[in-house]
Amino acid sequence: MSDKVREKTPRWLVGFKEKPETLVRLFCFPYAGGSAATFRAWPDAFPSHIQVLPVQLPGRGERLAEPGFKQLPDMIQTLGPALLPHFNKPFVFFGHSMGGLISLELTRWLRRTGNPMPVQLFISGRRAPQLPSEELPSFDLPEPEFIERLRELNGTPPEVLDHPELMQLMIPLLRADFSVCETYQYHAEPPLNCPITVFGGLGDVEVPREKLDPWREQTTRSFSLHMLPGNHFFLHTAQPEIIRLITEKLAKPQSL
Repeated sequence: MSDKVREKTPRWLVGFKEKPETLVRLFCFPYAGGSAATFRAWPDAFPSHIQVLPVQLPGRGERLAEPGFKQLPDMIQTLGPALLPHFNKPFVFFGHSMGGLISLELTRWLRRTGNPMPVQLFISGRRAPQLPSEELPSFDLPEPEFIERLRELNGTPPEVLDHPELMQLMIPLLRADFSVCETYQYHAEPPLNCPITVFGGLGDVEVPREKLDPWREQTTRSFSLHMLPGNHFFLHTAQPEIIRLITEKLAKPQSL
């Protein structure tokens, strides 16, 4: 790996190290307001042949001083070339909510540019991209209304919502991430030639089963949908089951 690639690695991939035992790399993309820390427990929970690589987007963690992306195409145009050197082994994407959109559009970018493709996509808590949003945009609401929207979504801890100084740090990032999701425009392309596994929360009123099942239209390969206990942030409460299911999928030789 060149010195130039090594310099870029810490920005995007937390704790990246080459591991000879790796058979597949699992790139993880967070939900709006989330960070690489969302997946802090994952590397130790998977078998050694699966290398977990949480992706650190701008505006969070050690990249807090960098402005977050506000448009998904801009993010993909930067993210794709940055991660490309690490697609030199079989790889898969996992993304929850906003991360699901990133996973899809990064895969479509790889196909358009003639680069290696993930052997599988794992999408979590995100409606199928071809379905229109039924919600009005909230990223540009006045601050009191925006904070109330965050309370409704139940993804920001109350102790953060009630801490004005913390919220002043978080609000620019959250607005940027919400803008990424809420300004997303789906453009039809042929289905992908890789399996898609989708996870949903049984108590997720934002993204119920009927908004998840149409993901099957995005692949010519196998499709599976797993509904797990929890609300929109079942990623945390059902984490052991998600990890078990991913591990099972990646244990099959045809997945690699």
